[in-house]
Amino acid sequence: MAGPNWDERYSAKEFAYGTEPNVFFASELGKLSQGRALFAAEGEGRNAVYAAQKGWTVDAFDMSVEGKKKAEQLAKEKNVSINDYQVVDVMSTTYGADTFDLVVFVYSHFPAEFKKEAFRKLSDSLKKGGTVVCEVFRCASAQPSCWNPTDM
Repeated sequence: MAGPNWDERYSAKEFAYGTEPNVFFASELGKLSQGRALFAAEGEGRNAVYAAQKGWTVDAFDMSVEGKKKAEQLAKEKNVSINDYQVVDVMSTTYGADTFDLVVFVYSHFPAEFKKEAFRKLSDSLKKGGTVVCEVFRCASAQPSCWNPTDM
């Protein structure tokens, strides 16, 4: 899958989005009981590391090798670990059904032609009664490439 060059973006010394968690995500996580969480398109790991600090077992994936390196660096600095961080595109993930208590999408960038299938595929890995935390960009409903979660 072609797209932005995330390795180039994440190779800078500074963290592209900082090291603090996304505010919306942190707020929602505080409402949940600990369990196992999957972080989609996690980049440099700020949200996964935050969840690990809060006692969650975290798995993550991203297309960027550099993002994974930064996530592992941040986890080490915060004295936590990411259980399994895979460098893979969303359509190549192989998570089993009913695996996670929480699936997190924070500004996950998926190509338009794969969005619906990607969200559905990752949602299938959610345990019954699990939670999806999703913060995305809003796009005008007139744009045919925009996927609406109500389409699921």
